[in-house]
Amino acid sequence: MIGRLDKLKSKVVSGDLDRDFISLYGREALGEQKQRYLRLLETMLSQRPEAQGLMVSAPGRTELGGNHTDHNHGNVLAAAVDLDCVAAVTPIKDSAIIIDSEGITEEIRVDLSELQPVVGEEGSARSLVRGMAGMFRAEGGKVGGFHACLHATCRPGTGLSSSAAFSVLVGGILNLLYNDGSFSAEKIAIMAQSAENRYFGKPCGLMDQMSSGVGRITAIDFAMPQAPKIRRIRVPDDLFGYSLVVVDTGGSHVELTPEYAAIPEEMQAAARVLNQPVARGLSVLQVLAAMPEIRQKAGDRAALRLLHCVEENERAVAMAHALERSDFEKFLQLAADSGESSAMLLQNCASQKSTTEQGVLLGLALSKRFCPNGICRVHGGGFAGTIQAYIPARELADYRRRMEHVFGLNSVISVHIGRPGICGIGMDGLEQVWCECEEKNDA
Repeated sequence: MIGRLDKLKSKVVSGDLDRDFISLYGREALGEQKQRYLRLLETMLSQRPEAQGLMVSAPGRTELGGNHTDHNHGNVLAAAVDLDCVAAVTPIKDSAIIIDSEGITEEIRVDLSELQPVVGEEGSARSLVRGMAGMFRAEGGKVGGFHACLHATCRPGTGLSSSAAFSVLVGGILNLLYNDGSFSAEKIAIMAQSAENRYFGKPCGLMDQMSSGVGRITAIDFAMPQAPKIRRIRVPDDLFGYSLVVVDTGGSHVELTPEYAAIPEEMQAAARVLNQPVARGLSVLQVLAAMPEIRQKAGDRAALRLLHCVEENERAVAMAHALERSDFEKFLQLAADSGESSAMLLQNCASQKSTTEQGVLLGLALSKRFCPNGICRVHGGGFAGTIQAYIPARELADYRRRMEHVFGLNSVISVHIGRPGICGIGMDGLEQVWCECEEKNDA
């Protein structure tokens, strides 16, 4: 699917790829997305007029159920969204990866002769690029230089897993340019998690990367973390008459890594009181029966977080089953229960670092008042950033107006769920990186 980028540009202009763009972003966004892709292609061609290459896209994700369960071998319900990282890419002879991001003046450059973690590089996009290249080499894959011109609509701070989408994007580029697409989306996701853990310094689970890699709406069982069971879930395009939004309440995730890390650490400390290494496998009755001992040995917050994880694990399974039965009323009730549990038990709706910044709690409180018929919950890792809300479609305009009065213009972000995962768009059109789960489901 690699070809001359000037000819790929002509295919975008002619409309030959319109069907592919619609499958990723919907018909309403067709014109905007074509212009976006053309800008990236033109930027690349202005620097490398004879370039051969392709476009690569990796979606952000929204967690529908299973808040902080994946790192304890739990169940999650997640969906790829129409906000993504896209790059125009060309292979280069230099032993380096070069990435220019639209709107950011400083380029990312990684020398491929040094693929071990670099002290002081943690938390940077450069560390993720180095990490993905290092993971490919460690897995016996081929690694080569490339130049990418990138644009992201799943921007940092919106809880849509921009870092996971970026990591998966880099993996997809290496896979398509140098490995004939031989690595599955699941394998790329696992490598992306390792890059975030080892190079970026983020102790995350696998949900974000897996959702970005395989796409669609998926129920994922992490009982075996390196070989998760993935099941596709289908919902109607109109989401049963609701609009799904995330609201950016402000606040930075910088310096919050210790608070994220404390969640799995405390859950596992509490689980060890019951002779379990992780929360998976425990029942609510077991946790309640051992509560006095857990409090004494691990502390009250660890006990509450363990209780959340065990109940949320069961809830994520129930949410998937409700969607499969088209029982959206039951699904919304479970989503509300998930939000309440995150606030009361998991305690990831406000950071302990500041009492003056509590945007997530404020967003939840206002959302319930501005749209009593909707459902809202913390989104993603929590502590700062975004909430998620299901709003009746007829009430969305009023909800948006009232929430943006508080949190600013464009703080309410509509998302459409269920797009394909990581994919390339070249001379032959759209090609999704192959998914093992598709083969298993077909079998």
